[in-house]
Amino acid sequence: MSRLQEQYKKEIMPKLQADLGMTNPMSVPKIEKITINMGLGSALGDKKILESAIEELGLISSQKPMTCLARKSVASFKLREGNAIGCKVTLRKEKMYEFLDRLVNIAIPRIRDFRGLNPKSFDGRGNYNMGLTEQIVFPEIDFEKVTRVRGMDIAITTTAQSDDDAKKLLAMFNFPFKDKG
Repeated sequence: MSRLQEQYKKEIMPKLQADLGMTNPMSVPKIEKITINMGLGSALGDKKILESAIEELGLISSQKPMTCLARKSVASFKLREGNAIGCKVTLRKEKMYEFLDRLVNIAIPRIRDFRGLNPKSFDGRGNYNMGLTEQIVFPEIDFEKVTRVRGMDIAITTTAQSDDDAKKLLAMFNFPFKDKG
């Protein structure tokens, strides 16, 4: 069991249950999955871009990414149906908690000019979405081998019924949210 998963079961879950006034411990919000997505529109011209992005995302997530294919042809973008245009990975259980630990404690503090995560990035159903502009904030990526700096989208899916409950859950995992002031 990872360190963050153990912390959730022993500390966060009972405290969150008391804060939200829930009687059933199974109704306490938890993180269900984390989805990491890299869109690579520039991979149409060069297959090496897609291969390096898949390798880097595999290092970051410690799981093999899935290649995303175009669903429609768009002539103005020189895009054909079935072309590889991105990669994604879905993390669950232990790998999810290990990635979350590295994201909160290592990667986010390494972001340049960081002033906190936007507290308005919840989707209304308790899920949080954020974007990173550089993949080099993760220590697994060797800065010398990076050919191009790429961004990624990270979607954290929770079982919370509202955004407020999800924000309390993520705040207990030490997510550095921006103050409203």
